Amino acid sequence: MEKLKEAIQQTPIIDHHAHNLLLPSKFSSRNLLSLTSEASGPALNDSTSALAHLRAVKQLARVLACEPTWEQVKKAIEVKRQLPNYAWAKQCFTGIETALIDDGLDPSDVHPYGWHDCLVRSKCKRIVRIERKAEMIISQMLSSYRQQPPVNKSDLGRDAVDAFTKVIENAIADPVVAGFKSVICYRVGLAIPAWDDGWAEKLTSMFDSFDSTTLGTLRLEDVSLNPLFVHLTARIISRRKSSKPFQFHTGLGDNDISLDLSNPSHLQPFIETYPKVSIVLLHGSYPFTTEAGYLASVFKNTYLDIGEVFPFLSQDGQERVIRDALDLCPSEKLLWSSDGHWFPETYLLAVLQIQEGLGRVLSEYVGRGAINVNEAIEIVQNLLFKTSNELYGLGLTLIPTVPLNDSFQMLILSQDKIWPANLALFEHFLAENPIVKFLRLQWLDYTSTLRVRILPIHQALKMFRQEHFIGITKAVLGMVQTDEICPGFSATGEYRLHPCFESLRIASRHGHATVQCEFKENDGKDVDICPRTVLRRQVEKARGISMEFLIGFEVEVVFMQRNVVSGKFVYGGVPVNEGGHAWSTARALQNDEMMDLLESISTKLERAGIDLLQLHAESGPGQYEFVLGPLSPLEAVDTLIAAREIISSVAANAHMRATLYPKPFKTACGTGAHVHISMKPERNWPSFYAGILENLPAMAALLYPNEDSYDRVVDGAWAGGTWIAWGPQNRETPLRQIQDSHFEIKCVDGLANPYLALAAIIGIGLQGVQNRTPLRMTSCLIAPSKLGEKERDALNVKQQFPTSITDALNNFYAAGRIRAALGNAAVETYINVKNTEHEMLKRMEPEERRNWLIEWY
Repeated sequence: MEKLKEAIQQTPIIDHHAHNLLLPSKFSSRNLLSLTSEASGPALNDSTSALAHLRAVKQLARVLACEPTWEQVKKAIEVKRQLPNYAWAKQCFTGIETALIDDGLDPSDVHPYGWHDCLVRSKCKRIVRIERKAEMIISQMLSSYRQQPPVNKSDLGRDAVDAFTKVIENAIADPVVAGFKSVICYRVGLAIPAWDDGWAEKLTSMFDSFDSTTLGTLRLEDVSLNPLFVHLTARIISRRKSSKPFQFHTGLGDNDISLDLSNPSHLQPFIETYPKVSIVLLHGSYPFTTEAGYLASVFKNTYLDIGEVFPFLSQDGQERVIRDALDLCPSEKLLWSSDGHWFPETYLLAVLQIQEGLGRVLSEYVGRGAINVNEAIEIVQNLLFKTSNELYGLGLTLIPTVPLNDSFQMLILSQDKIWPANLALFEHFLAENPIVKFLRLQWLDYTSTLRVRILPIHQALKMFRQEHFIGITKAVLGMVQTDEICPGFSATGEYRLHPCFESLRIASRHGHATVQCEFKENDGKDVDICPRTVLRRQVEKARGISMEFLIGFEVEVVFMQRNVVSGKFVYGGVPVNEGGHAWSTARALQNDEMMDLLESISTKLERAGIDLLQLHAESGPGQYEFVLGPLSPLEAVDTLIAAREIISSVAANAHMRATLYPKPFKTACGTGAHVHISMKPERNWPSFYAGILENLPAMAALLYPNEDSYDRVVDGAWAGGTWIAWGPQNRETPLRQIQDSHFEIKCVDGLANPYLALAAIIGIGLQGVQNRTPLRMTSCLIAPSKLGEKERDALNVKQQFPTSITDALNNFYAAGRIRAALGNAAVETYINVKNTEHEMLKRMEPEERRNWLIEWY
């Protein structure tokens, strides 16, 4: 079933019937409520209680990371519209390979069809609306007729027919025209009478009846004339032996349609008359989908589109349309379109909803054995890509699409990275960065040791294009830093090392790139104890309850001198004796050698695409802080690891050591790894942080993961203190509230594995939200250590952090909520590795252990 889900998500979509987007200056001329309704005027305002609208609000809110209300969605869309280079419109077209655009709308209000090329992977093409062409011809002839009546009036009709014929023939010859469309359904209905040789004369006789005041806005709406131009188009297509299809609006439409005459069954005589003309019944012919499916099943030249019902129908209604279409119609006769118009959000909603609908319907069919997975995938590919590609002669290649943002992935699918899309990211990265010759495949183990395998680019491409992956011993996640294998692990068995190419970065070393990896079983299934997978699953859980997070990290490091004494590294003072080094002092930035180092780091971070918000001196000797920008959780941790590696590499090449060790100097402030976190919807923050505060004594095993970590857990050092509390702008509490849901979590240091630490923070917080845990602890406005016992009791501040890794691990072992969040396998592995590491480090003298940990971190 996973293959089906992947196919639905990754099959590129040919949107074979779409419309132009409004110019930005014209947004206010149309009502945004039209995203989900064909109503107009006062009736449109009633659509806010329709299921289609209510669902769309929730989906848009998820994508926009805003409150799920119509007012908040509109505000968020307005903000998105201000992004440069039509970035929001491009996001809304995610998954769409190309669009065939009926540009018969008012051209003064919309972008020209060719402009839409910037939104899709393959160039757009045109669909010629024949009524628009006929109206333009008649208007031009009528204008000439009013100015100077012709000598032989009887030729007017024949001249109009000849002019129209030339337009259609030119369109047939035009390679940018993919097909034709008629809206006769709107004008006189689909009961098209047979061809009448006397129609040209009827057209001539009607010139006198046209109103000369409507020359520029003529609407062709005549039971005699509209069928003339429809027949003419079909006859010309047949005569020219053109394969360009002829689309017909059927069913669902504006309130000026005659519903009974929009039934496609009226078209049966017309379909039979032109067996060589490919006819496409648009919009699922809703509510006449069954009739349309019948026509497409019994006439070789008839195809059924199931567009526009996404997003105009409820979810159940959409699924009925899919089922009704499949009842009779072969999948190679089915197409899909958005009928997107005016606003880019129509495209976004249409794509999200067709993907979700296909997932639900086809999964059900496969589940009960009606079809197998491969047959379901064929239906998906036919409907979304293959049928349109062949019918319109586009000649495109089915290349899986690359999602731009997790928010656009359909709810029914897991968020596992689908390999073809992952590989496409890699190939695009290499095209943009031809200097890259080596790829570093990295993973962070349970001791937070960064391990790596290097592949030459030619070998990486060869392997990954064949879906071959490096095998790594299953002991890899059960080892300490010195490669000692922990009890319960062995050197037998292998995982596959899967690169997650959304994490690609230019490395510190010239010609190298880095990518974070996840471990997979040989059958492609997740490895439950892979740290990155553990965090990814928490993000998926959050998405399942409509929550999203932004994470920002502060990278604190101390630059130290490295000496060798008796064959061992010994770390002494700072590499540059600046003097006057203190928090945010200018004096700490006056030495050229130090500034060269900091500027080199900043330059390489920028080259790697890492957003450095600021840097400054911290309180301890040789201590500096690099503040990274906010990102989604996985991206934030991937970026943190890349940033730390750049900082460490630049320092090493300057003959310095950049350490994350929590307490390099006994009398100076320690070094943390503070985490900034905010969430949507913001109203969930009290329960989210309540869950964390109740579980911090156990979470400490992940956040303060080493015996030396607890040297930093002191009061009065702006490090979060020893008491478990929270407060607005209180740097002596482990949770500092900055504004609303934006908190700084200060009780984390650089020895922690950030994937596991953040997974615990999010996972425990989500439990708080789901359980509606009340925030019983009152905000603390001063350092808790300065309060008396009664004052702390009044705030419900009663717990302190453990004082050793042993105590923290005991709490961790007994914490059922952490096990529920991270999974038993990950918890047991962590305890196993940390106990083994602790025993190893206990055998060292304090100074030896300090130097050893500085060398590793």
